[in-house]
Amino acid sequence: MPYYKKSEFIDASINSILKQSFQKFEVIIIDDELSKNSFDVLSNIEKLDTRIKVFRNKKNLGAGQSRNNAIVLSKGEYIAFCDCDDLWKQNKLEKQIEFMKNSNLEFSFTSYEIVNNNNMRIGFREAQKKLSFKQLRNSCDIGLSTVMIKKCIFDNEKFRFGRTKTKEDFILWLILAKNGIKILGIKECLTSWRKNSASLSSSNFQKIIDGYKVYRNYLYYSRLKSLFFLIILSLNFVLKKIK
Repeated sequence: MPYYKKSEFIDASINSILKQSFQKFEVIIIDDELSKNSFDVLSNIEKLDTRIKVFRNKKNLGAGQSRNNAIVLSKGEYIAFCDCDDLWKQNKLEKQIEFMKNSNLEFSFTSYEIVNNNNMRIGFREAQKKLSFKQLRNSCDIGLSTVMIKKCIFDNEKFRFGRTKTKEDFILWLILAKNGIKILGIKECLTSWRKNSASLSSSNFQKIIDGYKVYRNYLYYSRLKSLFFLIILSLNFVLKKIK
């Protein structure tokens, strides 16, 4: 969990994790805010449970690199991601681990609901049963806080979150899919994703910049091809908002 100015929501996020039906886990929080307030907030969070571990970056690195650092620190067989303003349903870990073990998977994601700052449901995204690299390239249909990945995948150091301000997760999903990792989804809604107007992920201008970087800097497409897929990605984003 990379932390940056989420003091209003992190208590609820942590509680949704601590109340999981599957209890054998560790919680790694990376302080990327590096302020007195974040130190106080996370120090109190760390006292809630011995499984919670807080680490602090030496400087602000962004969510992607903070997650990369947490991956190295993690000890579990599976890694699940949760942003500090999102929520997990009580049986998320249990159902997802069972699904992955039964299907011998290295990657899975779930359907998720979209909630506002008052926890009111304002949208829903259904997970597709399977996503190919070509499908994913056209539309990022995976919610970060729904994802679970087998830890051994990250033995390959090229499988890491991108260094962009947004879409750092999209970069990782694409790299994994391009390298033959199966991307399978669970139809059941097991996560609540918070649409926070103050977050970087809500900045359409930043998304356009980073969307171009996804294709140009990480898939190594030409400028024209990168612009083409950026337009496709943007159109699909608009269509999802209309639904």
